[in-house]
Amino acid sequence: MSEHPHVEIYCKEECPYCEKAKDLFDSKGVEYETYNVTGDDERFDEMVERANGRQTAPEVFIDDELVGGWDDTQALDESGELDEKLGIAAPDGGVEHRKLIISGSGIAGLTAAIYAARSNNDPLVLEGDEPGGQLTLTTDVENYPGFPEGISGPDLINNMKEQAQRFGAEVKNGVIEEVDDSSRPYRVELSNGDVYTADAFIAASGASARTLGIPGEDDLMGYGVSTCATCDGAFFRDEEMLVVGGGDAAMEEANFLTKFASKVYLVHRREEFRAEDYWIDRVQEKVEEGEIEIVRNAEVTEIHGSVEEGVDTVDLVRNPEGYPTDKLDDPETEEFEMDVGAVFLAIGHTPNTDYLEDTAVEMDDAGYIQTEGGKGGGQTKTGVPGIFGAGDVVDYHYQQAVTAAGMGCKAALDADDYLETAELETEETATEAAAGDD
Repeated sequence: MSEHPHVEIYCKEECPYCEKAKDLFDSKGVEYETYNVTGDDERFDEMVERANGRQTAPEVFIDDELVGGWDDTQALDESGELDEKLGIAAPDGGVEHRKLIISGSGIAGLTAAIYAARSNNDPLVLEGDEPGGQLTLTTDVENYPGFPEGISGPDLINNMKEQAQRFGAEVKNGVIEEVDDSSRPYRVELSNGDVYTADAFIAASGASARTLGIPGEDDLMGYGVSTCATCDGAFFRDEEMLVVGGGDAAMEEANFLTKFASKVYLVHRREEFRAEDYWIDRVQEKVEEGEIEIVRNAEVTEIHGSVEEGVDTVDLVRNPEGYPTDKLDDPETEEFEMDVGAVFLAIGHTPNTDYLEDTAVEMDDAGYIQTEGGKGGGQTKTGVPGIFGAGDVVDYHYQQAVTAAGMGCKAALDADDYLETAELETEETATEAAAGDD
């Protein structure tokens, strides 16, 4: 490797994962070159050739060696191998104490950071493996109060991040491996080996996109299968595309993909959608215009294709009563095939709470954190004093940006109350001890 590694990042416009890759190298103080492949066929073909056929962005290279996409780059960073490739000195292994640590840099975590910083609690925000959370994958946010013309998800997150930092919050790239609540202050260990202790902790680590778990899905992820239409839709221009899901995200992705696709198929496993009426109406307009076709009561069972050629066809089953994979022996269940060039998954999310599994924080069967709730203060408290939950790690029902922000605010206020009380208890204990010595 050269003395100063040559870092290259192939990017596209309006690509949140590209921005995450650049933010990661920025946070390390590493210079890099970027190549915009949007609308540049020659540069795009160059990227595909160098990336062994991958057609998604970003693609990262260090000294002409393929690192891969965002997931690959993030995994190397978590293991510490990325720093080795960049020639960055490893940390000295010391333990740093922080008054408050916030896990997650989505809208809940950043709102908590704004309020915590204004309360002089010097919060450290650890971004996790999806910096900015789900909003960075959203093209337009049109229902967040205060933006009558709407605002892009990445812009909203970046504005909040700058606001939190202006008040004194520190934001670092890092993935929490484990929280130890067996003693106080709590011990927080990152996947790269860094260790912190904290008097209080806010879990606002959000949720990650689910996948179907069907044949072909893992093999073709990044080669025509994606969980982010905003990131990858433009790579499959003029292809027929398929979106799986029936909620707001699926409707939004199907609507977005009409910019590029010759036709979009929206596949949902039952008759009724759970999306809000606004999105159903927008998609219905596209249906009437012939840009979207809805395939109800159907599920994808296998994705066919190759790394070299991408997605070729998908196998599906359909039953008039819905949920056809539960009714494969039903004579009314039909099997059929569709020719599409890309498959986008928008089927919900799983809360990112694995790092809390060995703590006394109570979670439900799906991994959502159980908080006190109710009326009055302390609604975001968990069963462990000093640990609080906010956003999509708690909320499996509303899952809206504005509700996540509200919970982030509550968590910061609850943490502040806890920290003030803890300080009082310490002072009272010291006073009582001194009195006993008299």
